[in-house]
Amino acid sequence: MAGTDESIRALLAGNLKRARERHGLSLSELSRRSGIGKATLSQLESGSGNPTIETVFSLSRALDVPISALLDAPAPRPFTVVRAAEVEVLSGEGVDLRALRRITSGDTTVELYDQRVRARSRQKSLGHAGTEHTVVQDGVLLVTVDGHRTELGPGDYVGFDGSLPHSYEAAGEAVRSVLLLHYRTTAATEPVHDH
Repeated sequence: MAGTDESIRALLAGNLKRARERHGLSLSELSRRSGIGKATLSQLESGSGNPTIETVFSLSRALDVPISALLDAPAPRPFTVVRAAEVEVLSGEGVDLRALRRITSGDTTVELYDQRVRARSRQKSLGHAGTEHTVVQDGVLLVTVDGHRTELGPGDYVGFDGSLPHSYEAAGEAVRSVLLLHYRTTAATEPVHDH
């Protein structure tokens, strides 16, 4: 995903405009669907906005596209090395995400993220496209999905429908985890039509 050549802002600017136009949406309509102000959307499309995790998730949900469709750079080479220092961090109210890789095979797209939940912080999501999978590497992660809460420790896994409201919380020290999102590619790339 975003590397040294293209910033998250630049990638989001081009990808957001293309996705919006592909769906035949005006800025006003996308604003209504996403709950993001029209002026903010205009700034994001021009590359001058400051995107957050919450913003990107809202746009993913409103456009019914994978998060990587908004943040991904052109297709990677066959041999890919991603250096931590070369990946921009996308921060939210409680989480820092580093997008490591997008893989498409057949009708499935998989996105791989390094996810860090800051100490005594919580990250909420109203939901987004895809299925979400998380494996805790270090720390204790509290995960709430559609009102159901569970505690995960190192090596533990949780998977759920990403469209459900959910949150990640580090009740104590920071939590390191691997986040994997997967989507059916056909559903993620087909235009949304109003009926």
